Amino acid sequence: MTTPDHALRFTEQELAMLGKTADGLSAYMGKSVLAEIGRDDDAEWVIFAIPLGINETPDEKATHVQMGGPGARFVGNRGGLELDTEVYDCQYLWAIQITEDPEARFVRLDQHGDEFDFSMELAELLPFDLTDEALPDPDLELLEDLGDDEDDLENGQPSGTNGKPPSIH
Repeated sequence: MTTPDHALRFTEQELAMLGKTADGLSAYMGKSVLAEIGRDDDAEWVIFAIPLGINETPDEKATHVQMGGPGARFVGNRGGLELDTEVYDCQYLWAIQITEDPEARFVRLDQHGDEFDFSMELAELLPFDLTDEALPDPDLELLEDLGDDEDDLENGQPSGTNGKPPSIH
């Protein structure tokens, strides 16, 4: 029995990014998008798919997968579905696999399951920018605006009047 290579597993940070991607796709598309984590030959993959409704006629051109059931592992919101016990027919959107290739840790598969992109960084293959850039602090901007007014007051001029009395209409 061989020992699995932990480099062929998603990290906790990567799993969080995949979950946020599924949730973002759900919001963007207006439909639940599931992200199921699986494993082949000791390498993990994630499939993104939309569960089909009971009375929904599947698109014959689309690729279909079954998701859920005992032992299934998901990231992101589950769309209110009982994925631990039920298996759902889904329309496959795309997938990402981890590879042993030293040039590309991740390979993205298109809606037909064909490889079409690869990268060493997961974020480069995702449809949304998931970086946590710091947003400007609105309190600091307010202080900067107030600072301009204080300079005018120190010069003996009311703010925004350039030394002229305000006009009344």
